[in-house]
Amino acid sequence: MTAEHTPERSPSQRARRAKLRAGGTPARVTRRRPETRGRLLDAAFGVFATRGSGRASIEEVCQAAGYTRGAFYSNFDTLDELFFALYTERSELLARQVAAGLTLPPSDIPGLIAQAVQALTVDRDWILLSTDFRLHAARNPDVAAALRAHRSKLRDALAACLTPAIDRSGLPASLQTPDGLARAVMAIHDGATTELLLDNDPARFRSWLTDLLTALLEHPARHPPPHRPGTRRPTPAS
Repeated sequence: MTAEHTPERSPSQRARRAKLRAGGTPARVTRRRPETRGRLLDAAFGVFATRGSGRASIEEVCQAAGYTRGAFYSNFDTLDELFFALYTERSELLARQVAAGLTLPPSDIPGLIAQAVQALTVDRDWILLSTDFRLHAARNPDVAAALRAHRSKLRDALAACLTPAIDRSGLPASLQTPDGLARAVMAIHDGATTELLLDNDPARFRSWLTDLLTALLEHPARHPPPHRPGTRRPTPAS
């Protein structure tokens, strides 16, 4: 994000952001402040998805929300802060949806996969925004650390729901731990979302993601390993 997004604050602005009056006494937080913050976040979602985080401006967010720059600075210091607050809110909601969505008994693997696809499937605007955020995090170690923490929560939710149901003995060793399996599921999802960005076909995306997760999760130990040329197939026991 550019320097335009981080202007120098006046003493009164910094005091207001810290919930203090210029004289140092506590400022009254109005009942409307949570509503103002929520409207700014909702407006920013559309602006960031349409314009990209690197091209969006504070003025565009304020105009979309119907507020002045003063309302923005009473809630956020910079667009970076707003962007991170928006990502945090949406990603934590996604983690809760995954945890709440995977409710079928462990014996119903196809049903669990269907629920996982439904819980993980998000709209194209969110994919655009989260892709921007990952690129931003890749260039900012502090943001990257926070992003890893949020993704860890999502992995934990997936691992708790999926690993009791999956026979992992037929998977490579790196995928036999709950964390390893959850990472694989997230990697498959992340790759599939790239295709969704390019072809914008949600039905195809869900079908492809279902097939990929089924190949990974549905009883891998029951399928014999592929025959390698030059080796003898095992003889079934009589």
